[in-house]
Amino acid sequence: MALFLSTFEKPIDKKARVSVPPQFRAALGNQEFKGIVAYPSFINPAVEASGYDRILQLSESIETFDPFSEERDAFATAILAECQQLPFDTEGRVVLSKRLMEIAGLEDKVIFVGKGRTFELWQPERFAEHQAAARELALANRGRLRLDPTRAPAIGRPAPAASVEPSEGGEGA
Repeated sequence: MALFLSTFEKPIDKKARVSVPPQFRAALGNQEFKGIVAYPSFINPAVEASGYDRILQLSESIETFDPFSEERDAFATAILAECQQLPFDTEGRVVLSKRLMEIAGLEDKVIFVGKGRTFELWQPERFAEHQAAARELALANRGRLRLDPTRAPAIGRPAPAASVEPSEGGEGA
């Protein structure tokens, strides 16, 4: 699974082409589809994007709903029907559709924002405001962030200590 980190500003040319950051392209290197998949963000005035594998996961999750339920139809319509597959050209660029540019308010620059398994495309001034508000909210709630040692990779860390059962005679036996 790809992991998208950091923030990058890139110019958008007159043909609506933008170079996807090399770090993001590298994270997508082994994907079935050579490009990105983008759709309107559910919570931000931005475009959310990921690799094809993430969209497959979302599709599989949607398929867990009753096939004739309104919820399944709503998720399929709001996510899958809105997805746009944007292939890389030979220079690592994608062409942004007019719809995606309108959703994010993009004109001549875009901010690529890594968010783990996904990333977002933002209009620079909008993102600056969002980033300041997000930092304030995160600082106010930092005590709620907990790392689960059972889910974190063990690379470079000692293994958790094994639990030791008391001997048959109890303590001091």
